[in-house]
Amino acid sequence: ACRRCRPDLTPGSPEWDINADVSGRAMRMIADGVVEREGVDGLASRTGYSTRHLNRVLTQQLGAGPLSLARAQRAHTARTLIETTEMALTDVAFAAGFSSVRQFNATVQEVYAATPTALRASRPASRSQQARADGVVTISLAVRTPFESRSLLSFLAQRLIGGVEEFEADTYSRTLRLPRGHGQVSLTPTQTPVGQVQCVLRLTDLRDLTSAVERCRRMLDLDADPVAIDEHLASDAMLRPLVQARPGLRVPGHVDGFEVAVRAIIGQQISVAGARTVATTLVAEHGDTIANPGSPGPTRLFPTAEVLAGVDPETLPMPRSRGRALVEMASAVADGQILLDRSADRADVRAGLMALPGIGPWTADYIALRALGDPDVFLATDLGVRQGMATLGCMGNDRHQAARAELWRPWRSYALMHIWRSLSKEEQ
Repeated sequence: ACRRCRPDLTPGSPEWDINADVSGRAMRMIADGVVEREGVDGLASRTGYSTRHLNRVLTQQLGAGPLSLARAQRAHTARTLIETTEMALTDVAFAAGFSSVRQFNATVQEVYAATPTALRASRPASRSQQARADGVVTISLAVRTPFESRSLLSFLAQRLIGGVEEFEADTYSRTLRLPRGHGQVSLTPTQTPVGQVQCVLRLTDLRDLTSAVERCRRMLDLDADPVAIDEHLASDAMLRPLVQARPGLRVPGHVDGFEVAVRAIIGQQISVAGARTVATTLVAEHGDTIANPGSPGPTRLFPTAEVLAGVDPETLPMPRSRGRALVEMASAVADGQILLDRSADRADVRAGLMALPGIGPWTADYIALRALGDPDVFLATDLGVRQGMATLGCMGNDRHQAARAELWRPWRSYALMHIWRSLSKEEQ
């Protein structure tokens, strides 16, 4: 990789996300560490293709097979850790997903034409370093600019679940449930010309680092292409003032698709504040507590699908029909009938959700927006969208407004966020 232009620091291509094809789904799983945990066979099984066919598709579209792509992902993670942390190089090797120090050394040498020791010695002097404590890693996440972090953090802050999330002084913190354990993360956007987010992770197993970083990136929508998105949306005179007011606006994602689905069901026909109260009660009654986290911050883990699938709907702090819908959805996720992450086929997920009682188009599409990372969602029946569109001069019924939104494809999710944000300080 070129050490001058540093292409490895550029986040993933948004074209994969637009197409939502097998290569895009595979790349999202590779970034989440699926190859390291389950191998290429596991990756292929998740996409619904044979190993041979998946290798052929990835090689044809991306120029490399899954093993090579996973190797490149490990090399990129390793370089980030080498240059932005004080972790021992042996710890870097295993945290990045390598099976041995020898493999780590050989891969870094081949990809970057330098040894890990040389990379650490040549890192920029201005880059601040922080001494490492056990299980604590501080890294800088690259961001495509412009990055309108204020609106993003405001959205998250208004929906905080007590015990799971906290927000203070421009820093968002939460607990994480990860493949090999759990953790805590604190995320602070930095006010610098080169977009970065300071990420402090406390992990029970450093092998979860790749997954944790990927989940933080998708929650903050760091891999979006804001220049392309803003240019497209600003071509519509109706949206242009909104885009100019908030360049680089992001769509808040999430670290846990199941949590988004639960939030969406809880939030049906009630206020944001009301949904937040119900979710906090749900966590207090059914969420696990992190034992001795060793640092201040959130200490509750959001309940798993398996736990909520076994709850009596009558005992949930919500209307009975909504409680039944939540338990039915949890059961479908726990049984593997519905997969709520960005590796899933969006059409299949939507169909599966819509087949469940109590889940309609708004709920299914909201889940696609935040859990699946669909960049082209438009919630035509949302009250806030109706009001926002009318304020912008687009009168008429839902069908008329949805027809106008066709101009914003393939970035309707970002247009939706602009409309919500335009309503008032209290976002919908």
